[in-house]
Amino acid sequence: MTGLLLVRHGETDMAARFCGHSDPELNERGREQLAGLLNRLSEHSIRRVYSSDLRRARQTAEAIAKHFRAELHLRSGLREIHFGRWEGLSWNEIEARDPVLAQNWVTNHPNSKAPGGESSQQFASRVRREIAFLLAEATKSAIAAVAHAGFIRVVLTNWCGVSEQEAWDRTKEYGSIVGLDTSYIDRAGIEDSASGCSGVDRVQQGEWK
Repeated sequence: MTGLLLVRHGETDMAARFCGHSDPELNERGREQLAGLLNRLSEHSIRRVYSSDLRRARQTAEAIAKHFRAELHLRSGLREIHFGRWEGLSWNEIEARDPVLAQNWVTNHPNSKAPGGESSQQFASRVRREIAFLLAEATKSAIAAVAHAGFIRVVLTNWCGVSEQEAWDRTKEYGSIVGLDTSYIDRAGIEDSASGCSGVDRVQQGEWK
């Protein structure tokens, strides 16, 4: 069976801060997480690895590609949402600096954006293009894509019928993995609700290889 594994990158020193297009590298804990990630992926036959071009994702993807002797391709479209001038700040710092904007962001979510950042609609449009590309590539051979929590959550909530809370739970851990079965990609494209996602998390049950 061909399929797609979406992988969240390892931890950085910007954990618990707004880290969208900021570009920290993996910290010591993040590098240690790679061994466990590779162990969980080892039963699968990954032929190609796609990755966000940000360092935390790229370093994670490089380890996966080396382990599987797979091709590695970087794609800027796999980046996290851009948080504009809130990049690198904690929520407490944001509330202190921009109290009105912070309240508006919470109240009007998802129809608001960080100042100078990417809107939820712009982000979802970018994710749609990328996941359509990845699912098409995954019909050729099994692939892994290293991205960010926000990216994977948009896929789960917009096209896989997963609630925001469940999407959060599935991706809250660094190095988390979500498997998508591409069996139905020809019958219903990503534009049609939950297509391509009928096999979400099959990988966790050992059915996707």
